[in-house]
Amino acid sequence: MNNFWNDRYSATAYAYGEAPNDFLKKELPQLPPGKVLFPAEGEGRNAVFAATLGWEVTAFDPSIEGKRKALLLAVKHNTSIHYQVTDYENADFENEYFDCICLTYAHMPEHMRNKVHQKLASYLKPGGTLILEGFSKEQINRNTGGPKDISFLFDEKELENDFKYFSSVSTHKADIELDEGLYHRGLASIIRLKGVK
Repeated sequence: MNNFWNDRYSATAYAYGEAPNDFLKKELPQLPPGKVLFPAEGEGRNAVFAATLGWEVTAFDPSIEGKRKALLLAVKHNTSIHYQVTDYENADFENEYFDCICLTYAHMPEHMRNKVHQKLASYLKPGGTLILEGFSKEQINRNTGGPKDISFLFDEKELENDFKYFSSVSTHKADIELDEGLYHRGLASIIRLKGVK
């Protein structure tokens, strides 16, 4: 899998563009800046956006090429981020450390999803915010982005169950027109989630 992402991110162009995700761009500025974690952050478009808002940013991804591109993007925007090359299983952060966690198209095999989401949620402070956007299972029949294995795609009830002990969780499924780089382009079925621990 690392080779897949390293190959994708080795191109000069940013695979999913340099601009932040629209949902994140709307939600993050509503929160007071603090410490934020970006798992599976790829080339850094969302992490760098958060840094420009004054957040103390930590990101991780298994791709060394993703890190390289993210750090270049941070320099371009005259800011800095902390970026680790690691995967979900080996990521290790302090419990209840982050004020916000942002999961943007951070898909994984179904058998890992609940365990990974629980692990990531443990890094979030009580009262901290989770912002998530990903492809729904309906996306499997579209060629506008996302995994081609339906078990990697999201279902509202499954996501709500993953974060059921949060004080609040709201989900919204929609068809939206994606315009994020080369690989997220066109009408897509997505789920957005916002939760408070």
